[in-house]
Order: sequence, then structure tokens, then C-alpha cells
Amino acid sequence: MTAMLEVRDLEVAYGKIVAVKKISFSVEQGQVVSLIGTNGAGKTTTLRTISGLLRPTSGEILFQGERIEQVAAHDIVSRGLAHSPEGRRIFPRLSVEENLLLGAHCGRSGPWNLKRVYELFPRLYELRKLPSTYLSGGQQQMAAVGRALMSNPRLLLCDELSLGLAPVVIRDIYACLGAITAEGTTVILVEQDINRALDASARFYCFQEGRLALSAPTQNFDRTAITAAYFGL
Repeated sequence: MTAMLEVRDLEVAYGKIVAVKKISFSVEQGQVVSLIGTNGAGKTTTLRTISGLLRPTSGEILFQGERIEQVAAHDIVSRGLAHSPEGRRIFPRLSVEENLLLGAHCGRSGPWNLKRVYELFPRLYELRKLPSTYLSGGQQQMAAVGRALMSNPRLLLCDELSLGLAPVVIRDIYACLGAITAEGTTVILVEQDINRALDASARFYCFQEGRLALSAPTQNFDRTAITAAYFGL
């Protein structure tokens, strides 16, 4: 069976600085997969390249069997791949609902619409008419994920879901992953929180200085080995 996403010998550079160094991995339909590693390990760069925001210097990215590494970002969204970015990137001059509706502009049909997003994140419904500047960090994260879901993706990339958020908010956001995957959406998480990532995922890939240091199913895996790979010990 063809993997939903295949990354083959991917290399990405910022000028002369190589941030991602010949990495390869795959993601199967219906999985939650985590990319873990310290800040600057290459995780966000990898997501940005998969979603078309960056161009690789070499390598291939196949989504549903088709190469996309040279496809424009908006065309990648229309094919069913959405990105909830690091820092949320909510538009401050728009209302909460207007931010969500931006995600539906690609016109893909599927289970996700405003009603379903509000069911997933009830607090957004209460705040829907307010400017997005009224949102807390956790509410902005919900809006960013909701906006990505509005495009009805088959694959959802979530970058740093827990960054800067209170533990109770992190718990609530991660609790929604089950509802997202139940609708048939595959999820890739980028996380610095090892335990949070492993608890949520079926498989992990550990990045260390732009390379893949370790990968395996998360169930019953030795977390001491994961910690060593994470910190390059």
C-alpha cells in the first residue's frame, strides 16, 4: 500500500546553511506521527517544505503518490494537505469566524465546516464575532487548527501545538486529535515536548541537527533511547 506521505532524501538550505540533511520518512493513512527534537533541529523547516512554503535543494516529497516538492502552496492545500503553522498566524484584523472561513477557500468538500469546528472548539463559537486580537494564546491555537480543518485536509500538519500554552489548554487541544483522526484525517505533529508527542502518536521521528537520529513506533519503546537521540547523547 502506498504511504499517504513519503519524504525521500530531502535536503533544505537557507543560503549556505543546510537545515535539513537528506532525511527520509513516510506516514501511513490514519496515523498520528510526531516529529520531535530540540529547537533548531529541522522540524519546522521540514513541515514548511512539505506544505510548499519552502523549496528543497534536493530530494522528493510524494503526497498520495504524486510529487509535490515543486508545487505551489495553494495547490498543495487544494490537494488535501493543510498546515497549522508555528506561531498560529491568525489575522488580527479579521474576526474569529472570518479567520476560520479563510480555510475553506480551496473549495474541498468533506466533513469539516463551521458547525463541526465549533463543536470541536466550543469556545470559538462563543467568540466568533470578536476580532481575533481578543483571543488568548490557546484560543488562537484552536483557531489555527480550525482554519486548517476548514480546508478538509486528508493530511494535517500541526507545528508546535503546545508551545507557550498552559497545561490545561494543551490537554484540551490534544484531546481533540481523536475527533480529527476519526474523520479520516492523518496528522503530523511537530513537538519539543517528548512525552506529550509520544503519548499522542503511533510513530515518531527524532530530529537532531537536521538529521533523523531515531524513528520507531511509540508503543513500548525505550524512552531512555529517545531522550539520548533527542539531545544527541
